[in-house]
Amino acid sequence: MMHTAELLSAFAAHRGNAIVVPGRGGRHWVKLTTHETRDVPLGDPAMGGHAGFALGLALAQPGRRVVLFDSEGDILMSLGMLATIAEQAPANFYHFLLDNECYATTGGQPVPNATTVAYDVLARGAGYPRAFAFTELAEFSHALPAILAQPGPVFVALKVLPEVENTPIGRRSRWQTRTRDKVVQDLRIELGLGGAA
Repeated sequence: MMHTAELLSAFAAHRGNAIVVPGRGGRHWVKLTTHETRDVPLGDPAMGGHAGFALGLALAQPGRRVVLFDSEGDILMSLGMLATIAEQAPANFYHFLLDNECYATTGGQPVPNATTVAYDVLARGAGYPRAFAFTELAEFSHALPAILAQPGPVFVALKVLPEVENTPIGRRSRWQTRTRDKVVQDLRIELGLGGAA
């Protein structure tokens, strides 16, 4: 299994000008990014919400690569998103799944059938033309340039070590430095769409 911060660091070297929805990797990504105005950290929307948002970005900006770092808990709450993404087939969409086998943000409860689910197989079954799975950082790092060279939608399942948060949500340190409105405004300006929503 990999550390989320290490795999995000490996990705950062290949990010280019991609729009990144850091999802459950957000607290690590904010320390690694060099292009904050192309990052869309939503914090913790309703479980399953990251994929739909990232798909919308990919469809609205077909000339720009959109990268999502999702979680298995989110995917399980919204399996229909896999079929929807596959049907829409955005060639600019790269869907990375951080699979820690638990609901880490709510105390570490195990995800159902955590050690057996093959999320890359689910993605292929839903219609993703390309899906991969990695458990080791070296293998992932080596394959990453070739994965990003392929047209989307691409799905990549990554086994990561759990980082369970037991501090009550209201007492956790906030990693987000911008409000959602500011995130959207910054992205609109970055993409030349004007600052107002």
